[in-house]
Amino acid sequence: MWQQHEIHLAPRSRGFHLITHEIEDALEGLAGLRIGLVHLQLMHTSASLTLNENADPDVRHDMDAFLRHLAPGDLPFFRHTHEGPDDMPGHIGASLFGTQLTLPVSNGRLALGTWQGVWLGEHRDRGGSRRLLATLNGEPTEV
Repeated sequence: MWQQHEIHLAPRSRGFHLITHEIEDALEGLAGLRIGLVHLQLMHTSASLTLNENADPDVRHDMDAFLRHLAPGDLPFFRHTHEGPDDMPGHIGASLFGTQLTLPVSNGRLALGTWQGVWLGEHRDRGGSRRLLATLNGEPTEV
């Protein structure tokens, strides 16, 4: 079985946001799979996807604080500045964290660790809505 879905994510503030449940809710065929994979591709260059802590929001805060320290928008050697001071740091964040994930599916659910969740890294102050292309494949649960 193969399915592909485009998932539309509402605009979010700059930072890291837990989106696991939004992904699971959008994947119509997920519940019917015994075993499989879902590949997620974020269709943007100034946001990212990563798999990390799902319980303590301080981890998402601290990750954003570290990234802002690592790639602030006021570095004098940035040449790509015409889209605003947050754009080049957004591209850096997208490259560091990546824009795709491949996750296992087991018994109709994403097979994640107890403390794992999928994060959207929004690296722009006003990045707008974001699109994910989700490709789901696997063996259906036998009826």
